[in-house]
Amino acid sequence: MRHATLHQLKIFEVVARNLSYTRAAEELHLTQPTVSIQLKQLTDIVGLALLEQVGKKIFLTDAGRELLALCHNIFDGIARFEMTTSNMKGIKAGKLRIAAISTSKYFIPRLLGPFYEKYPGIEISLKVTNRERLLQRLSNNEDDLYILGLPPEHMGIALEPFLENPLIVLAPRHHPLAGQKNIPAARIAQEPFLMRETGSGTRLATERFFKDAHLSLNIRMELGSNEAIKQAVAGGLGIAVLSAHTLALERNADELVVLDVAGFPIRRHWYVAHPTGKQLSLVALTFLDFLRTASRPMAERYMQGLPGFPNQTERK
Repeated sequence: MRHATLHQLKIFEVVARNLSYTRAAEELHLTQPTVSIQLKQLTDIVGLALLEQVGKKIFLTDAGRELLALCHNIFDGIARFEMTTSNMKGIKAGKLRIAAISTSKYFIPRLLGPFYEKYPGIEISLKVTNRERLLQRLSNNEDDLYILGLPPEHMGIALEPFLENPLIVLAPRHHPLAGQKNIPAARIAQEPFLMRETGSGTRLATERFFKDAHLSLNIRMELGSNEAIKQAVAGGLGIAVLSAHTLALERNADELVVLDVAGFPIRRHWYVAHPTGKQLSLVALTFLDFLRTASRPMAERYMQGLPGFPNQTERK
């Protein structure tokens, strides 16, 4: 292995993580032939097959899995060294890898902006994905920190709540129930519901709420994004339960209304997570400290007046 280069190891790590030459080439901004050539040279150096192809799928060999674990140790060690030396110089610098659930896109950029202004030497990589893929990344320890709304069960992770995430019932502006107070959950359950895909944290919380009330839902349609659901609600296709954060930029929208339903908003939080026992980098610890101090003031500005999030006078 003494003749292998860091460049080759990085290419191997990306291919092994994606199990795809095409996706690896896209992530690395290289051509696919270049990726293949570098992997061939690394395989020759090791003297054992690192990857094997069965049909159209690529799998890691035993040697490949051992090398992938070594790559993680090498790259983590280099990153920690870079951040340690930067800290010794009084400069916060390094890379921060964050994976976040798709709904968090409504507020995460508003946190990362001030963080980057305070620490311009830190390079931030943000991966926004669905809950299933985020849990897969968390299980594989692919990132430094993870932002999610519904904590998974039976996973060895450390969790810290940092921001309220109330779930509200959204309907078209001229819905017959608009303006009514304390609408029974049983009445709402009769309405056609628009839902996220199975496995979505919002969907899981919604189904749990109605199941606890011994009510079944009338699901009319499944959609793959919050934006699609809002458009479908505005179009009169049904009602939906969404995070209040999804309305933060639309508080004066003429096409949508939040229904006053008994038991809503469902009180939830956003969490920052990482695998239990993971040694966090100095940059990750710096971001955690920033998150603890910056999230609440940001929420008070960003969410003020939204349903389920009290305004300043209500807090007093």
